[in-house]
Amino acid sequence: MDFAGAYTWEHIRFLLEGLGVTLKVAVIAIVLSFLIGCLLGIVRYTKLPVISQLTALCVEIIRNLPLLLIIFFAFFALPEVGIKLSVQNAAILALTVFEAAMISEIVRSGVKSIDQGQIEAARSSGLGYTQTLWHITLPQALRRMMPPMVSQFISLLKDTSLAVVISLGELMHHAQIINGQNVNFIIPILLLAAIIYFVVNYTLSIVARRLEARQV
Repeated sequence: MDFAGAYTWEHIRFLLEGLGVTLKVAVIAIVLSFLIGCLLGIVRYTKLPVISQLTALCVEIIRNLPLLLIIFFAFFALPEVGIKLSVQNAAILALTVFEAAMISEIVRSGVKSIDQGQIEAARSSGLGYTQTLWHITLPQALRRMMPPMVSQFISLLKDTSLAVVISLGELMHHAQIINGQNVNFIIPILLLAAIIYFVVNYTLSIVARRLEARQV
């Protein structure tokens, strides 16, 4: 093990560049999956004829597929039907699709957890279905959903490492490149990458715990 040779500023900067890509892909996927997941969750909750059933079917299919398969599909299969994406865009698409399905279930469960009495009271006071959903149900449900959502976002950030299989230049990909220079760098570099992941994800987990504590 060569810690001195592995921990040069050049290598650390290279890893941080990979972390930048990891965070960029994760943030974009988080925003998109949150928006799409909320929409899908609400559609499932409203139980619209046919649409809700089709949405539920698609969500269940995606939730039960491995993320790695979805990444492969986005990068290798879509070009076969004329949709060619860059490595980064393919990773973002795969993560967004997978996480949106997960978040939709969180949203559906969160909305269903609101006391039915409040909804009936809002309806009896003259509010329409959409107004009740927007002004009464969703604000309360969102507070309850935040802790599990943050936990899901932590998982998303860690899952970006799976995109190394399509050579996305994220943290683990850069770590592999450094490891290829010298076998004595493997343990030090992987240890440093683990520390970086831990610091980022532990910070997010603290946020999740504080949000959860506020709900008690």
